[in-house]
Amino acid sequence: MSAALFRRPWLRAGVLLSAPGAWFVLIYLAALLLLFLSALWTVEPFTGKLVHHWTLSNFETLFTVSAYRTVALRTIGIAAAVTVTDIILAVPFAFFAARIAPKRLRAALFVAVLIPLWSSYLVRVFAWRLILAKNGILNWTLGNIGLGSLNIGYSNWAMWIVFSYIWLPFMILPVWAAVERVPDSYIEASADLGARGWRTFRTVLLPLILPGVVAGSIFTFSLTLGDFITPTLVGGAGSDLIGNVVYQNVGIANNVPFAAAFATVPLIVMGIYLLVARRMGAFEAL
Repeated sequence: MSAALFRRPWLRAGVLLSAPGAWFVLIYLAALLLLFLSALWTVEPFTGKLVHHWTLSNFETLFTVSAYRTVALRTIGIAAAVTVTDIILAVPFAFFAARIAPKRLRAALFVAVLIPLWSSYLVRVFAWRLILAKNGILNWTLGNIGLGSLNIGYSNWAMWIVFSYIWLPFMILPVWAAVERVPDSYIEASADLGARGWRTFRTVLLPLILPGVVAGSIFTFSLTLGDFITPTLVGGAGSDLIGNVVYQNVGIANNVPFAAAFATVPLIVMGIYLLVARRMGAFEAL
């Protein structure tokens, strides 16, 4: 058997990948197939029973009811805002940690990035909920220094801040790895040719670390699209995202077909985003 596997590399690879491949097909692809099939069913309005009748009424509701369009646009907008914010914060941090900081400080910064991931997601969200509350430490500090109160708790602004904080490590790590892979000779050559710091960053460093930036944005964008806990805990009355509507239709309204139809929206959005990211070489930095 070992001789046969040695002579046939394709067979060895097939045996090695058979178990994870079967798990991927049965668990992930089968679940997606059931999701799309469920979106084509309906619910009997009087009895609440699931009716296996093929229809596109659930998707028509998504496009015709303005409230659902607003939720979808709000979700995509906040996900994009969080992604841009994390890019702005992660790029200078990763550059400093990878290129400027000494080894001991670099190790300390790496631990500082990972420490939030060791704590519970809910603990971090509740901590920000206390910070941004009306009587929280943020308004208390601003009031003591004479700047008044922001009162941004339980709003879309609060969701933007909390999402940006929670997903920031997922942006820093790929960008950090991309910055480390840039040869020092490239930056030195740019300086020797007379380029200043900003031009070196714009024309030399940024194109080389762009795959890492896009790779990090895959995490921040997709995780924000599917989250429903943070909007529930720190969002206001008009802060529902797609995940909240899906949760309400599954657990409260008992309208699983409509929830499945709405759940396909972030899947389609992420599918388009991944195609663009692949063309930009982002998968090479994962």
